[in-house]
Amino acid sequence: MIQDLTVGDSQKTLIGYTVPMFISVVFQQLYNIADSMIAGKFAGEDALAAVGASYPITMIFMAVAVGSNIGCSVVISQLFGAKAHEKLKTAVSTTLLTGFVLAAFLTAAGLVTTPAMMRMIQTPDNIFADGALYLKIYIGGFLFLFLYNVTTGMFNSLGDSRTPLYFLIGSSVGNILLDMLFVAVFQWGVAGVAWATFIAQGAACILALISFGRRMREIKTEGRAALFSFSLLKKISMIAVPSILQQSFVSVGNIFIQSLVNSYGSGVIAGYSAAIKLNTFVITGFMTLGNGVSGFTAQNRGAGKQERIKDGFMAGLKMAVCVAVPFFVAYFFFGRAMVLLFMDDTGSDALRTGIQFLKIVSPFYFVIAVKLVADGMLRGAERMKEFMASTFTDLILRVILAFIFSANMGSVGIWLSWPVGWGIATVMSWMFCRRDLGTKRTITEDKA
Repeated sequence: MIQDLTVGDSQKTLIGYTVPMFISVVFQQLYNIADSMIAGKFAGEDALAAVGASYPITMIFMAVAVGSNIGCSVVISQLFGAKAHEKLKTAVSTTLLTGFVLAAFLTAAGLVTTPAMMRMIQTPDNIFADGALYLKIYIGGFLFLFLYNVTTGMFNSLGDSRTPLYFLIGSSVGNILLDMLFVAVFQWGVAGVAWATFIAQGAACILALISFGRRMREIKTEGRAALFSFSLLKKISMIAVPSILQQSFVSVGNIFIQSLVNSYGSGVIAGYSAAIKLNTFVITGFMTLGNGVSGFTAQNRGAGKQERIKDGFMAGLKMAVCVAVPFFVAYFFFGRAMVLLFMDDTGSDALRTGIQFLKIVSPFYFVIAVKLVADGMLRGAERMKEFMASTFTDLILRVILAFIFSANMGSVGIWLSWPVGWGIATVMSWMFCRRDLGTKRTITEDKA
């Protein structure tokens, strides 16, 4: 259902819009976690480590998809808020055509360079073959992943966050069932985990594209919309490229951290793999709330309603804090039980590593929640320089401090770099938002 975010009570509208998005990401992360859980339980610790070792590389590809999602959704949200429906349809077709070409190129490049990328992150020999196999199958399905993420962004830009939820629930359930079939029954190991994801994402992508095509036909225009526009591509790119760079920069930084983790052996890799999946669950949830604030900001900015944006921002912060509380309690006080979801060995280095990571990082979820919601508002207001400045500061600090701290404290030093980077970057994002919320020009100036 298409929803106008520029009318009604600001907080209730944002909550109604964002909750389905949050539920979507919960299901998405559940099947990501299920991949690792099933690999660790039914194929062993090395299989868990193999899936985890390739994780930062898969996140580079995900960064392109997520960044493109953000770019198209902000621009389409503004056009929808301004009731510029003809331009909106052109922006949609421009995004899909450009995205198809980009995804196809990255798929080909990724398949060719898979062994080199796995060697670059110093993947141990005992998990190299499985890690490379998983990565190749994942990259083979990147076109589905990319187009699904972009289509989800376009649904959200129209205020419809429920339709993508239905597709994602079906995809998540299907992925978990296929994981069990391929890994637990057929004993395909790491390949089974990868093929389950490939098939589930492919089905979700095709169904989402068909549904969105029908939704576009419901939007009437006076004339025939152009199929492609370089000016709209430029405008989308002005949001998408910084977002892709930000996401990619994070992924590249994670590759450096992963290579550092890999130097401690497969036990620490497996523990880190389990903990980082749990951590990503939370961070992705906060990012989704930020995306909700971004879409809300963009639609109201397109409509020239700056008075609603501050209310939406504050509502986003309240939701983020509410989300942080249960995850902090679960990870800090029950970290052992959470990590044991991925493994059976109760005395291993992997278990100790996972618990250690969660104990150090989880208290700072309340801090990073503020940053990611603030980032959403900055993106919706097209304040990409400020957004990139705080994000890059976070990542650079985490990578540098991980190497410095680990030299004296071992793997514990790596985990300690997270709170420092998060803390400083959050202060920056908060200051940028406070400045922008107090400036009419920042919200109402429309570059469309």
